[in-house]
Amino acid sequence: MNGWKIAFFTLSGMIAAGLGGVLFLLGSGGPSEPLPSAEVIESGDANLLTVRTTKKDFEGIANTYIREAMKGEELPVQMKVKDDVILYSELTVFSFTLPVIMHFDPIVQKDGNLILKQSSMELGQLNIPPSTVLKVLRDSVKLPSWMVVRPKEEELFIDLSKVPVAKDVSVRAKSFNLEKDEILLEVSILKK
Repeated sequence: MNGWKIAFFTLSGMIAAGLGGVLFLLGSGGPSEPLPSAEVIESGDANLLTVRTTKKDFEGIANTYIREAMKGEELPVQMKVKDDVILYSELTVFSFTLPVIMHFDPIVQKDGNLILKQSSMELGQLNIPPSTVLKVLRDSVKLPSWMVVRPKEEELFIDLSKVPVAKDVSVRAKSFNLEKDEILLEVSILKK
């Protein structure tokens, strides 16, 4: 019985090491896509509305827009907003499906878009550099066009100006204070 346990754990270790080696060979992040420039609506051309929301509300809004962007396909990621922004996904490597949990700190850009800077990640039981996981995520998971994975920078860019809210409506982030459970968004509605 002891021999079987040793063989099982040895085989499990070899499989995990093999998967880790393959993911490592995929390389570090590689070149990142340049950040797109935001579509700025001049304040004189639009009615501006500041919306105050909570982490739970923002999470619901984000997951709804991810679901809509996928047009009935399987959801590639699910977002949770707690003390940080967490993305849950799965990666399939050599017919093994591994759960991926990525933690990000939100940073509001001057143009109102959002950078999610990776703070930590978990990929099954494997210890793999975050840039490699982001590269695999970018290359193997279909995300909405307004979510740009930047492995080298270990970040995810959320182009809020491209989120299809409604015709003649755009959204910008003003502040993202998770500690106080307060997220401020600016909604621009073009004047007709």
